[in-house]
Amino acid sequence: MNVHEFQAKQLFAQFGVPVPRGKEITSPDDATAWANELNTPVFVVKAQIHAGGRGKAGGVKITKDKTAVAGLAKELIGKTLVTHQTGPKGRKVHRLLMEEGANISKELYLSILVDRETGWPTFIASTEGGMEIEEVAAHTPEKIIKEPIDPAVGFQGYNGRNIAFALGLQNIEPAAVSPFIKMVGNLYRLFMEKHCALVEINPLIITKEKTVVALDGKVSFDDNGLFKHEDVQKMRDLNEEEPLEIEATANNLNYVKLDGNIGCMVNGAGLAMATMDVIKLAGSEPANFLDVGGGATKETVAAGFRILLKDPNVKGIFINIFGGIVRCERIAQGVIDAAKEVKIAVPLVVRLQGTNAEEGRKLLAESGLKLDVANDLWEAAQKIVKLTGKAA
Repeated sequence: MNVHEFQAKQLFAQFGVPVPRGKEITSPDDATAWANELNTPVFVVKAQIHAGGRGKAGGVKITKDKTAVAGLAKELIGKTLVTHQTGPKGRKVHRLLMEEGANISKELYLSILVDRETGWPTFIASTEGGMEIEEVAAHTPEKIIKEPIDPAVGFQGYNGRNIAFALGLQNIEPAAVSPFIKMVGNLYRLFMEKHCALVEINPLIITKEKTVVALDGKVSFDDNGLFKHEDVQKMRDLNEEEPLEIEATANNLNYVKLDGNIGCMVNGAGLAMATMDVIKLAGSEPANFLDVGGGATKETVAAGFRILLKDPNVKGIFINIFGGIVRCERIAQGVIDAAKEVKIAVPLVVRLQGTNAEEGRKLLAESGLKLDVANDLWEAAQKIVKLTGKAA
């Protein structure tokens, strides 16, 4: 789960990470009231969407005129921002963050995430703050600094010193070294205590007043840990999520919308990834990732059908189920019942393997439904691609 910048900064403040004074704004009147209270030489008004590149898309405004903030708020609220992360449809702005400006002396990059190779939380830092870290890694990888943290030991002072000295803070601003180390430790505490997947500050600035400030902030959470954090759950903004993904979550389904035309319904994440790959190999594109879980039932299959059919891009459905704990004939009966209930009007190919697969395939073949049954994964992929009008 992602949160907005203003929410990330609220969490930063809770954990002792310095941030500019700022507040969420939802109307021009709010902007005027907060500007009067903030009373700062420079006002920064930022669109709040779950995507990067807001500044380049015109979503960040700066003014020294207190009376201008209402106009800027009116301009941004309701605007659709198109960035490299939103896709061509863009994202509509519903909220703003208005905060004080800062006297920037140096911009840095800092984040923490789990390194997949080691399984350890790892800080990523760079002197190239304000730039996309992917660009830095691609063109100047020598400017990427990594500092792994042994989770059995936790963050230690020397970890912070390693990062600070690798960034050259002792030369840039010696007075900022100690506050920086303390801040890095607080970020680690936030990352671990709130079960984060990513905490990123870009840029992290050194001000002319010799302070360290998180000028921007991004926090993503591990969905598996959300049940432990009611405060984080309340930060969820459904305006920023795909409606079909919201419906899937309500039905305990794992769904991610994609841009293809073949709807996939699979049990198991690994099998779902393999199914999407084989559809591409057969000459078409998957419309989604949909994992109905190991205990597929009539209810979960019906919910999956409804979600797939609400996507106007779906021209055919491919069900690929491996019967393990739940036997194939039960899955087949669930598919039959759900298909009759939902009334599917697009081509449907079902591939069953596993426990009692023969019985399941027989039930499907004798169901009277307009569907194709396949034994082999490649055969099934070729069938659904052909039925949707795209031959491999």
